Amino acid sequence: MQQHVSVPSTESSVRPAPPPATRGGDRRPWRLPRRPPDAALLTLLLAAGLWAYSLPRIGFRHMDDYGLLDRLPVAYYLSLLVLTAGFVLSLRRAGTAPWWPAAHCAALLFALKAPPAILYDAVRYPWASKHDAIVNTLLAGGELRPNAALSGNMSAYDQWPGFFTLNAGLVRAFGVESAVAYANWAPIVLGLLMMPVLVLIYRTFCEDWRLIWTAVWIFQLANWVGQDYFAPQALAYLLHLTVLAVVLRHFVRPGSAGRLRDRTFLDPVAAPVPPPTDNRQRAICVAILAPLIAAVNATHQLTPVMLTICLLALSFTRRYRNYGLLVVTALLMLTWDLTMGRPLFVETLATVRKSIGELTQNSRAGYAGQLTGPGPELAGTANIVMVLLVAVLAGTAVVLRRRLTRSALPLLLVSVAPVPLFAVNDYGGEMLFRVYLFALPGAAFFAAAALVPALAGSHRTRARAVWRRASAFVLPAVLLVLLAGFLPSYYGKERMFYTPPEETALVTRALDQAPDGSLILATSGSFPQALHRYDRLEHWFFAEQPLPDNEKMLKDPVSYLVDGIPPGTKAYVVLTRTQDIYAAGEGLLPAGGFETLRSKLAASPLFRTVESHPYGVVLEYRPAAR
Repeated sequence: MQQHVSVPSTESSVRPAPPPATRGGDRRPWRLPRRPPDAALLTLLLAAGLWAYSLPRIGFRHMDDYGLLDRLPVAYYLSLLVLTAGFVLSLRRAGTAPWWPAAHCAALLFALKAPPAILYDAVRYPWASKHDAIVNTLLAGGELRPNAALSGNMSAYDQWPGFFTLNAGLVRAFGVESAVAYANWAPIVLGLLMMPVLVLIYRTFCEDWRLIWTAVWIFQLANWVGQDYFAPQALAYLLHLTVLAVVLRHFVRPGSAGRLRDRTFLDPVAAPVPPPTDNRQRAICVAILAPLIAAVNATHQLTPVMLTICLLALSFTRRYRNYGLLVVTALLMLTWDLTMGRPLFVETLATVRKSIGELTQNSRAGYAGQLTGPGPELAGTANIVMVLLVAVLAGTAVVLRRRLTRSALPLLLVSVAPVPLFAVNDYGGEMLFRVYLFALPGAAFFAAAALVPALAGSHRTRARAVWRRASAFVLPAVLLVLLAGFLPSYYGKERMFYTPPEETALVTRALDQAPDGSLILATSGSFPQALHRYDRLEHWFFAEQPLPDNEKMLKDPVSYLVDGIPPGTKAYVVLTRTQDIYAAGEGLLPAGGFETLRSKLAASPLFRTVESHPYGVVLEYRPAAR
């Protein structure tokens, strides 16, 4: 009897792969659909398109009371809104794709500060032209004269020449006529260089890329003080932060971390304390940092003081108690102050005796005037709101995120260390701005900590859950408020900062024609080419004084100026459009005061009109007609 063996069907046991899908008679397989473009990329492209569209429509040549604010087209504001929305969206994947928030931060810097660099046919900030004049004088003369008595306090720049010698080399290397060719790009270039330094500092204390990039974003929006332009302070500030970044990461003392190495003791986003370094390693780091610290001392007067104070504050912690580095920094500062910078250093010590303890006077902004006009007044109000908002946010994080504050205590100390300088000196009416600038990196970090809650690892309380949900709305709202505050703070006084080429040409002609040793009179030094040929001319900015004194001067400006001109001195009065705007906006002269000054001087037989244009007038003093 034949035995039948059941064999499983091939079709039922092994199913062949289905044939590839085809398009009609086309035998080519369907391709998998491509991943849709990232929302962060789309927002970047849309913002870039709107910004590029708005750029040629910015009416910077016809600014009025509100500066550039009402001359920026709607498309420009829309580009900033889209960019902000894209940044908030990019934070959702910041842990796996941190390059998207980084790209948005770089785009924000460019969007906010590149329009003057691209559009302006003059150096932004008229007083920046004196820095170009120093570079030109250095190239022409090839020497420094730290002990020369130069007009307009210009001797100080020869005593701290680092920034100018660097740019003299750049002018030669680039083959350009002067630093004017690239001066307006300084905020963008220095801002881009500063971003990785800030990230390095923030990464020392935090592992959450959302918080880190939010801190960088806030830093850029809150950095409205205008100290990132073509000036020594901008370069020295970058070097200052670089030194602090190295110290915070590579100067941890052994056995100083304590409980901070216990993750259960830390905030969920806090980074572990960097590995400790022994004496030999720290000595090597000091040797590496010494040239950077020396460069800070060669570049700027105030920044070495700030750096020394910050390192002193860090020495109060067990983690960064490095007296060797502190001593080296202090010695380098004193060595420079007592050699190259001795004249100004001695002069400053004399003023400190009078200003120490004068908190109200030292915290004043500017010379002595009161901001007047819609744009300047709005800018002043925005400045105050920005400072208060950042301070409140940072204070909130310090109080509510105490575990993060413990681990990031060195950054907090570095931020508050410059504040006592209010009790020492007013730094020409700028101490308020400088203290804010040096406190800003830490303040931006803690402000971001108040807005970006930890996603995991924290205690699951109802309040924390509510805050995490609310932060989805609070974060973009606060960023928009900061953006709204930045624009008037940075561009609200733009009429003072842009000067037409015709005005620059007028001043240049007048100063070129003035004989060596002539005295140049003007209401203030805030006009283009004010210190052109500063090594051959003398200057008197006679309205840089309190408003009551200027009101008295306007009653008889001819006698006031004649009494101040030394006998036998060739003198010229240069009054320009930018001086008028600046004197009115800063409250140096009353309404109509500049026109009164101009008309009375022009009508006097003691002053002859050399050249008169809508952009200004040049008058020659003629004592023989007296």
